[in-house]
Amino acid sequence: MAVEIEIPPEWRKFRYRGKTLEELLNMPMDEFIELLPARQRRSLKRGFTPAQVKLLAKIRSIRQKGLAGKTVIRTHVRDMIILPEMVGMTIAVYNGREFIPVKIVPEMIGHYLGEFSPTTKKQLRLCVK
Repeated sequence: MAVEIEIPPEWRKFRYRGKTLEELLNMPMDEFIELLPARQRRSLKRGFTPAQVKLLAKIRSIRQKGLAGKTVIRTHVRDMIILPEMVGMTIAVYNGREFIPVKIVPEMIGHYLGEFSPTTKKQLRLCVK
């Protein structure tokens, strides 16, 4: 499946396991899955959950309309693995309290959306004397 994405010059240098972003975009899903680490590869080989399928359909429809960089997609699907076709989009990921906007860049490919939306804050303990 060839996905048409406008690639900025600074992303042209990016390589994921020796493959450029253009090669990853034109690669069939089965070949891309083989490049991922074991946990992500196993997860994708089992297939997408219904929530992930819905998110992927929303991403693809926005990409086809040409609104990829302008539209923010809100989602609760923290366990979605970032695919090459998501690069350049902004996805607001729910952390349990609010939606955190995450701008997808090529270096995020293969990671989970939830990794970029922390669920806890560091608690500051002030010493009162």
